[in-house]
Amino acid sequence: MNRGATFFLKGVILLIGIVALALCIFLFPEVARRDAEAHPETAYLQYPFLLSVYLLSIPFFIALYKGFKLLIYIDKNKVFSELSVRALKVIKRCAITLSAFIVAGIIFVILLSAGKGEDITGFISLGFMLTFASIVIATFAGILQRLVNEVVDIISENDLIV
Repeated sequence: MNRGATFFLKGVILLIGIVALALCIFLFPEVARRDAEAHPETAYLQYPFLLSVYLLSIPFFIALYKGFKLLIYIDKNKVFSELSVRALKVIKRCAITLSAFIVAGIIFVILLSAGKGEDITGFISLGFMLTFASIVIATFAGILQRLVNEVVDIISENDLIV
């Protein structure tokens, strides 16, 4: 992979991080405030909502950081190193954690709105799409982790033989 491609991917990761941070700072508190004003009977839920959004953003930002570090390793020709294996392992774990949090949130919303006649299909379908995306990322990172680890093992065995 040439430096132009990794530079572009680093830019994409930075852009995703900036947009996600802006959403956490500006949009989500406003959404919680508007929902609390629209539904005063459940206004107390704005704080658990914001807490879960911020907790959910932690593994997301960690995975973005590790993806950025992985691109740095690629630029330095250290893609087949233990550092890359660890970065992929962290990305995989973060994606699994995101999936678990999203599924827990879906279950919470289903239980919270049970019997109230509200239409939550949009929320549930969005949650399932995000869960599916996280599972795909976790699977891909796991496969890459295994492959890179095998190459690292082969390289270390050849160094011991020579």
